[in-house]
Amino acid sequence: MTSSIRPKTIALATIGALTTGCLAYAIYFDHKRRTDPEFRKALKREARRIAKAEKEEAEENAGRQQQTIRSLVSSAQEEGFPSSVEEKETYFMTAVGRGETLCTNESTHVEAAFSFYKALKVYPQPGDLITIYDKTVPKPVLDILADMVAFDGSLTIGSDAGTVDE
Repeated sequence: MTSSIRPKTIALATIGALTTGCLAYAIYFDHKRRTDPEFRKALKREARRIAKAEKEEAEENAGRQQQTIRSLVSSAQEEGFPSSVEEKETYFMTAVGRGETLCTNESTHVEAAFSFYKALKVYPQPGDLITIYDKTVPKPVLDILADMVAFDGSLTIGSDAGTVDE
C-alpha cells in the first residue's frame, strides 16, 4: 500500500505552521518590548522620528497650500469680476454650482473654495453668503475659503459675518 498525503492535509499543516510561527514571533516581540530597555528606546526613537517627519510634511503642505491660495486670489483679482447685474447673477450661479460639485471630492477642496470665493466677490451682501456657506459648505473647504478672504484685502464683510473660522 502506498501512502499518499492528501493536498488538504498539506494545506492544513502549512497553515498551522505559519500560524504557529506568527504567534511565536508575536510572543517574542512582546517579550522583547517588555524586558529590553534598548529595544523600547529604539521603538520610541522610531515613533518620534516618524511623528517629526509627518509634522514637517504637514507644515510643508500647508505652506504650499497658502502659496496656491495667494496665487489663485491674485489671478482672480487680475482677471476681474463682472459689473452688470445680469452678468453677476450668471457668474454667481456658475461659481456656486461648480463649488458644490467640487466639494464632494477631497482632492479638489482648494478649487471648490476658489469657486465659492469668486461667488462671494460678486454677491451683494457677502456677510449673508458667508453665513449660508457656514451652514452648507464642509469645514475643510470653509477653512480654505477663510484663508482666501483673509488674503483679499478688498473684500469687506459686514460685522454679522463673524462666523468664518480664520
